[in-house]
Amino acid sequence: MKAHVSSILLGVKDLDRAKRFYTDGLGWKIKNDYGVSVFFESDGGSLVGFYGREGLADQVGTSPEGSGFSGLVLTYVVRDEARVDEIIAEAEKAGATMLKPAGATAWGGYGGSFADPDGYIWSLGYSAAGEDQPYAE
Repeated sequence: MKAHVSSILLGVKDLDRAKRFYTDGLGWKIKNDYGVSVFFESDGGSLVGFYGREGLADQVGTSPEGSGFSGLVLTYVVRDEARVDEIIAEAEKAGATMLKPAGATAWGGYGGSFADPDGYIWSLGYSAAGEDQPYAE
């Protein structure tokens, strides 16, 4: 198995709310909306989609119940500190829960984090170090 993710599919409690948060709030564009699931334009990255939490849990053979930190963090790396601030502000305006305000990080970069309405954690970051950053934009 290669170190590659073909798509990221997140189980959400309210598909319409999730779609509004990402489209209206963060400007994502829908590629395919199948009613029970939705996929967004990837802009060259991994395909991201949402599926009803109950249905997705059933599909993979687990319980839809869960609480606390899942151990999953979605990371979004940008090319400057100002863009981190812009995205954090967009997410907050769209209804995200701010977890860590943007600022200097322990590893020498700049970043912050928020949780979407379903509790999925996004970590935004910028670092001037390194030539092969996995830039999202």
